[in-house]
Amino acid sequence: MPIPLAYFGVVLIWSTTPLAIAWSGQAAGFLFAVTSRMLLGTILAFIFAMLIQKKIVWHRRALLAYLCGGFGIYGGMLAVYWAAQFIPSGWVSLLFGLTPIITAILASFWLKNELITRYRMMGMLIGFVGLVIIFGHSLTIGQSAVFGVCGVLLSGTIHTISAIWVKRINAHVNAISMTAGTLCVATPLLIITWLLSQPSLQQTINSLTLAPTYTVWAIGYLALFGSVLGFSLYFYVLKHVEATRVALIALITPVTSLMLGHYFNNEAITFHVILGAGFIISGLAVFELGGKPLPKWVPLRPN
Repeated sequence: MPIPLAYFGVVLIWSTTPLAIAWSGQAAGFLFAVTSRMLLGTILAFIFAMLIQKKIVWHRRALLAYLCGGFGIYGGMLAVYWAAQFIPSGWVSLLFGLTPIITAILASFWLKNELITRYRMMGMLIGFVGLVIIFGHSLTIGQSAVFGVCGVLLSGTIHTISAIWVKRINAHVNAISMTAGTLCVATPLLIITWLLSQPSLQQTINSLTLAPTYTVWAIGYLALFGSVLGFSLYFYVLKHVEATRVALIALITPVTSLMLGHYFNNEAITFHVILGAGFIISGLAVFELGGKPLPKWVPLRPN
C-alpha cells in the first residue's frame, strides 16, 4: 500500500475515533466499551489476516514488539476511555495533539537522529501555552474536566512510549501481524480488568438493550476501523516513517474531531477552546515543520 494512502486512512479513522469512544461508553460503561471493542477487534484481526493470506509471526523479536505494543494499547486505551467520560470528544483529539512533543522528547533519548532543535523548543513553548489555556478552561467547568484532561495526557504519554519502543525493537513484521499480536496482549488484560470491576451481566445486557442504536454501532465501528484497520495502517506507517513524522497526524485530527463533536454530539466550541487549539496546532506546526521542508508525501489537509 502506498504510504500516503495509509497515512490518509489513519487521519480519517483517528478523526472519528474520539466521538465513537464517547458514544460507545454511554451504554454499559467505559470498561465494557473498551473491552468489547478490543475483543471484537482481536477476532476480526485474525479473520482479516486469513482473508489477505498474511501469516501471524511469533518469533522472539515479534513477541517483544507485541508486548510493548500491547501494554501501550492496554494502558493508553484504558486511560482515554476513562477520560472521555468527563470531557467533550473533540478535546480528546486536541489534547492528543501534544503527543508529537512528548514523542520527540522521549525519542531524543531512545532513538537515533531525533534531536531537539530551537524550532522544536519554540513549538513546545507555544503548545504548552495552548495546554495551559485548555487546562485553565477545564478548571472553570469543574473538577471532572480536569480529570479528563489529565487522563488524555496520560494516555498520550503511554501511547508515545509504546510507539517508540516498538520502533526501537524493529521486529520486521507485517502490519496485520503487529495488530493481531498486540491485541492478543491487550485484550486479556482488559477482560481481567473488566471482570475485576465485578460487573453485573444482567445489568450490562439490559443497558445494551436500552442503549441508542448508535452506541452499539460505535463499538462495532471502533472494533473494525479503530482497532483492526486503524492499528494496521498505523503500524504500517510507523514501520516506514520516523516516529515524529507519524505524529504529524495530530496536526490534522484535532480540527476535524472538534467539528464532528460539535455537529454530531452538540459539543460546545468556546472561545477558550478555539484559542487553545490555535496555540497547540501552531506550536505543533513550528515544532515539526520549522526550518525544514515538508516531505512531499505528507498530506497537510484531509481533503
